[in-house]
Amino acid sequence: MNPFRLAVPADLDALLALQRDYYAEDGYAFDPPVAREAFGRLLAEPALGRAWLAEDGGRVVAYVVLTLGWSLEFGGRDAFVDELYVTPSARGGGLGRAGLAAAEAGARALGVRTLHLEVEDGKPAALAMYRRNGFAEHGRALLKKSLVAAKPSE
Repeated sequence: MNPFRLAVPADLDALLALQRDYYAEDGYAFDPPVAREAFGRLLAEPALGRAWLAEDGGRVVAYVVLTLGWSLEFGGRDAFVDELYVTPSARGGGLGRAGLAAAEAGARALGVRTLHLEVEDGKPAALAMYRRNGFAEHGRALLKKSLVAAKPSE
């Protein structure tokens, strides 16, 4: 049995606490109001995607987020494993693999044809785990362009 369950809006504060830890660990900027709005909207609007979480002793120790899209190239609905995080104390027990399995099962149930994810440079263990679970490079670079104006310096 998979230890992940579908997250609901009442899980928002616990998920934000883990997201804050994840972002601190990886050096990402964490803006609490923006994170609350984005994660809260995802949990409230199933058309955007899904999130799952795993608990240990009533404490959330991992989460995975699937966001939904549409691709002509891939013939319809595609999805992105947008975030997968396991707390350091819970690593090594298969929660990363279980989180991927939850996201994949959820994607299949939603009619997703292709599942994407990205891996940070310098994370060979994560890359190896994704490869073991059927993900492969596809000979392209993932690029980005922010459409949100930067906050002015104070």
